[in-house]
Amino acid sequence: MAYLIGSIPSAVWVGKSFYGIDVREYGSGNAGATNTFRVLGKRPGTAVLIMDILKGFLAVKVAYILGDYETQSPEFIDFELALAVCGLLGHVFPVYVGFRGGKGVATMLGILIGVHPPAAAVCAVVFLVSFATSRYVSLSSMLAGIAFPVVIMVFYSTNSSINIFSLAVAIMILVTHQRNIERLFAGEESRVNLFRRKVSS
Repeated sequence: MAYLIGSIPSAVWVGKSFYGIDVREYGSGNAGATNTFRVLGKRPGTAVLIMDILKGFLAVKVAYILGDYETQSPEFIDFELALAVCGLLGHVFPVYVGFRGGKGVATMLGILIGVHPPAAAVCAVVFLVSFATSRYVSLSSMLAGIAFPVVIMVFYSTNSSINIFSLAVAIMILVTHQRNIERLFAGEESRVNLFRRKVSS
């Protein structure tokens, strides 16, 4: 169920339903909120961002529907983390649209809000500060991802599963942004204006 929720292709459905455009054929080629902002503009980008965050959050909260564990017990937390992985895999490899999804940053934010709201808030601040100063979405996403295990282990290290999960989050974000890292070092990464529409239907 968490995988199917995560698989909801918000960017693809919004683009095709309202603009006749598959956002995966433009911009970065990713089915995510950032590329929707880049290709379609502010309103559809905001809608996709909210939907992607929400589906990440809901994927984790499936634990309250299907789980048979005491809330906030170690077993419950482990179950939430397993659901988080399934939800993220759904976004990256969505079954509804040929397994071609996005990088999962917005969905990961929703997952972090569901798993650990205080740490998620810190990551969101890191992203916003970095983006406001650099206008690099990729760099901001990576810094926010790296901040997550730091915050968890320094301030909230109470569960070994969360520690491992937080490290996995950081590694996953770095791996999915490998090309962006190469472009950043080469000085070729594009600065992004999320509110500029570049493609018309």
